[in-house]
Amino acid sequence: MAGRTNTPGQTVSRRLLTVLDCFDVAHPALSLTDVATRSGLPISTARRLIGELRAWGGLERLEDGRYRIGMRLWTIGTLAPQQRGLREAALPYMHDLFQATQENIQLTVLEGTEALCVEKISSDRAVPTQTHIGGRLPLHATGVGKAILAFSGKGLLTTVAAGGLSRMTPHTITQPGRLASALAEVRRSGVAYSYEEMTLGAVSVAAPILTLDGGVRAALGIVAHSRAAVDRLAPAVRTAALGIARSTR
Repeated sequence: MAGRTNTPGQTVSRRLLTVLDCFDVAHPALSLTDVATRSGLPISTARRLIGELRAWGGLERLEDGRYRIGMRLWTIGTLAPQQRGLREAALPYMHDLFQATQENIQLTVLEGTEALCVEKISSDRAVPTQTHIGGRLPLHATGVGKAILAFSGKGLLTTVAAGGLSRMTPHTITQPGRLASALAEVRRSGVAYSYEEMTLGAVSVAAPILTLDGGVRAALGIVAHSRAAVDRLAPAVRTAALGIARSTR
């Protein structure tokens, strides 16, 4: 549930932001009642704020009467300098990988204790995934997540493990010790794998995009059908990640 906002004296701008905060990947389209419930605002207040956001272009109304984030907010979001520079540098490499594999290509960054997808290329031929631009992925169960986690220091691993390693499929690593061993191998080889640990029928290989001081800025990954030999894709992913890293330094 999105944050409640029955705080007396709350500013109009804060209430507008609270309405926007109701929308996420799991709830991309909401009715007026949904917004009021998730925000804790009265129906009349939610209706007025939604109207203001629609007039500005922050929300748009669907044919079924629900609302979703408008293109004006999306356009503004793409102007964030850090992610825009990363995406611009990564896209040529992502397109090359896609042309060579016809599989899902993902670019993610660390957001809290999850991997946030900031760019994705796919086709109808690629294996279906749960990932969308703006969507979040668990660090312990995905190739891109492990690539980020392996180069983020022990503190993040401790935090992630303390929060519980959710079992996404029967193949998910849920023991902190096993995960630590897997991450040590990622640091040694420079690539991370996920074998049906996030989604049954899908495997992935990913590489970190590192800064000059060895920190991790992002991760680049390929998600393919489980029958794919992802180890053969590893050199291409690692080379592309190195190229992106050089382009953004």
